[in-house]
Parts: sequence; structure tokens; C-alpha cells
Amino acid sequence: MAFFDGCGIVRMEEMLGCWKGSGVPTGHPFDGLLEAFGWHGKRFGSPDETHPLVFEGAAGLFSVNPALLPVSLAVRFNRLLRTPPMPVISRRLVRMARTSKPRARLRMMEYRGVVTATMSYDALPINDHFRRVDADTMIGVMDFRSIDRPFLFVLRHEPCEDSRQRVSHPRA
Repeated sequence: MAFFDGCGIVRMEEMLGCWKGSGVPTGHPFDGLLEAFGWHGKRFGSPDETHPLVFEGAAGLFSVNPALLPVSLAVRFNRLLRTPPMPVISRRLVRMARTSKPRARLRMMEYRGVVTATMSYDALPINDHFRRVDADTMIGVMDFRSIDRPFLFVLRHEPCEDSRQRVSHPRA
């Protein structure tokens, strides 16, 4: 958290575009779990058109409705979800939660004493707070009401996969 606290604030406009995500190993129950299920990252079309969970499948990238995922159960049974063949089964289940609709919004919110870009999930008590590492890299903290400690992840800006997802990325 000291590294996160030392990073710069992020304006909402800086988050627009497509981002490749990866977890930051901290001993959190989610460490490596999203990647095992095919998590690719996030997509921000506008402050009100945010796709919080973008996964990768054989046919390319797709957005998932987080409200259809058993997030609380994933926290409780994260060790079980890591055993074979659970990642394979979970990838199939994630595909069933596909959506084309945005499922989160970007807003400026205070977190740990700093106002920065924050993604709020529409149907879950989750806020992802962002800080800038550099012009193309953000560090995020998932603040989930049911978890006693935050999950950290990194987002790296990338070109959007197709014209429907193409959004310009303003440089910091």
C-alpha cells in the first residue's frame, strides 16, 4: 500500500481506453485467481460506459457481468478454485456471464486521503481506485466491502481489439 500511496492521482479521462490487467502478488485470496479464469483487463469507453471485467476466450475478448459471478464465494473457497479442473470449469462458467452492456462507472472519489479516478461496480459493493505509475501504467486497489484487505492489480494501456472498443487514450 505504501507504493500505491506514493503514486500519482488519476483523472477519469486518463482511464479511457483498453487496459491489460494483472494481479500484484500480496498474499490476497484473489492473487492469480482472475488470471486463471482468463481475466484480460478492463475497458473504459466513457465515464458511464465502463466494462470492469474483460476476459479472453478463443473468439477474442468479451465483457462479463460481475453481478453474475459469485465473488463472495470465490473469496471463501479460493483454494478450491485453484485445484484442477476448477480453472477450466470456471472459464466455461465465466463465458456464460457475457454482456455487451457496461457494468460500472468512473467517478472521482477519495480513497486513503486522495481524490482519484475510481470505478464503481453497478451491482456489487466494489470500488476500484486508481493511481498512476507512469503514462501507460496504473495501479489499482479493489476495495470490496466483504474482504478485510484490498486486492492490488496493475493495468497497462493497450490498443483496443476492435473498432467497437476503440477509444483514444489521452497521455498524462
